[in-house]
Amino acid sequence: MNIGEAARASGVSAKMIRYYEQIGLIPPAARSASSYRVYSEQEVHMLRFIRRARDLGFSVDGISDLLALWRDQSRQSADVKRLALSHVADLRRKIAELEDMAATLENLARACHGNTRPDCPILSELEAPRDNTPGHSSTRKTSLSGRYS
Repeated sequence: MNIGEAARASGVSAKMIRYYEQIGLIPPAARSASSYRVYSEQEVHMLRFIRRARDLGFSVDGISDLLALWRDQSRQSADVKRLALSHVADLRRKIAELEDMAATLENLARACHGNTRPDCPILSELEAPRDNTPGHSSTRKTSLSGRYS
């Protein structure tokens, strides 16, 4: 099947298929006599695997590791589990960071009067110097109350 058909069958866009081939995530496709890419059912199956891994948030490097394990018939399921649990830990860290960002923005929005005056704690916080030391929040939640009353 051609790249368009492979894209429809796998749920991976033709552009991404070409990209995956370019970066070596998938092997180069066979070519027809007229130089069009040709994909087998097995390659479409691999593209579906990649699509599902992307849907679960795996990076290209993570997908490469998963593909290597998938292809390795002598793999140990412990290796697959370790990779999956490592990804879960990364996702949980990202979730915590996103929750922190949302809470910070909610606090800043609560401190903003949202009226016709130009002063705004949201903009003031964004322009303020940031303390990047570990364990120190970049927001000054304690100083927000009363600062823009």
